[in-house]
Parts: sequence; structure tokens; C-alpha cells
Amino acid sequence: MISALTSILRFILRGTLFIGFLLLILFPVLMLVNFHRRRGTREGEIRADEIGARLSSWMVWFFGIRVRVRGTPAEAPVLIAANHISWLDIPVLHTARAMGFVSKAEVDQWPVFSYIARTGGTIFHHRGSHDSASDVANLMTQRLKQGRRVAIFPEGGIKPGHSIRVFHARMFRAAVDAECKVQPVMLRYMRDGRRDYDVGFREGESMLVNFMRMLAQPRVEADINFLSPIDATGQPRRILADSARAAVIDSYKSNQ
Repeated sequence: MISALTSILRFILRGTLFIGFLLLILFPVLMLVNFHRRRGTREGEIRADEIGARLSSWMVWFFGIRVRVRGTPAEAPVLIAANHISWLDIPVLHTARAMGFVSKAEVDQWPVFSYIARTGGTIFHHRGSHDSASDVANLMTQRLKQGRRVAIFPEGGIKPGHSIRVFHARMFRAAVDAECKVQPVMLRYMRDGRRDYDVGFREGESMLVNFMRMLAQPRVEADINFLSPIDATGQPRRILADSARAAVIDSYKSNQ
């Protein structure tokens, strides 16, 4: 009874603060990010990335997430390959380093989140479309050759369960074409020293229900580990995918 009441009060407090954040802070800050990006200068990109990372820190705070970063993010250009647990992975990773993500096209239909994703430079992919996959790979390669940081979730989506699924090799094509590095990144959520599996979607749970449940959750720690980069030059995509996955699994199972 006490636990349920605490969750309700937590939801009301965080929800009220989040609405105020949306109305008074989020959209003006996103417009500021867009202003700096439209300048078309390296200085503008750096400033936009700095503001975006700070904005992500504010967002994850509303969901009771404290971020712990280990390892050293590789200098751009680099393809970030991370395991995928929750939609919160994106703002969580953004707190460590600004990066443009590849995301499913459905996100572009979500209110508020669509504008946030576009401002952050998200590349949208229509699953099952060969033309979309080719266009996405080409755009990823272009951004990497421009010296930018691109992030993928090579498992291909979020599904209930605790295991790290197979990394799809086709998602590593851009790193091979751009002849840059791939940096595996391990992400997990911890509570009281144990992995918290309840951050992801429950079976049959919608985005809205998960969003509301996360507002009511107790505090949790997001553990991000930037692992040793892998040179993609001349490497088969399958080798890159398997090597990145093996590194992520090894870190994920570690107690450190």
C-alpha cells in the first residue's frame, strides 16, 4: 500500500514538472539547437551538440535516471553500436555524447518525440523496405565522412526479454564504406546493485503506458560503458557485428 501510494505521488510530481518542462523549456531549447545547426558551421554544430546533451540530462532526470559513464567515447567519425533496452536509451546515451541515431520510422509519428528526434538529427528507417535501407546506409556513410558520430541499435528494435539479440550485419555497412571505427557501447539499468529489467517494455505494453510507468518508477542508474573501438576498414560486416556484440555481452554480464 505504501509502495503504491509512493508511486502515485512520484508520478504526479514528475508528471507535473515534466508538463512544465515541455511548455516552458523544451521547445524554446530545441529551437535554439536548430538555430545553431542552421548556421552551417563547425562552431554551430558543437554548440548545438552541447545544448542537446544538456537537454537530454534534464529529460532523464524526470524519469529518476542517474547516468554513470565508463570508458572513453571515441572521437568522430565513429559508428556507435549499442544494445537496446528502452526508448530511454536515446536520451541516456545523448547525455554522454551527442550523436545522431538511426530509428524506426514510427518514431516520426509520435507527438513531441518526433520533433525531438528530428532536432537531434535522427535518420528514420522504414523496416522491410529495401529502398529505405539503402538510403539510410548512404546517409549514414555521408555523415560519417563528414566527421560526425552516428549511433545504431543493431538488434533492430526493442523486444521483451533480457538477452542481447543478434546484431544485424547490414547496419555496419556505413562504417565499412566510410572506413571509420565502430565503437561497441554497453548499456544497462541498475537498481540496488542489480540489473533492472523492468525499464523496457512489458509484454503487450504500449509506448504511452511505458512512458507513464517510467515516470512513477523509483530511481535507477543507467550504466554506459564505451568499449574499445574496432577499425572497420576492409572488415566484413558480419565480423564487425559479431565482434561488437561479443564485446557488449561481455561487459553486460560483468559485475563491474
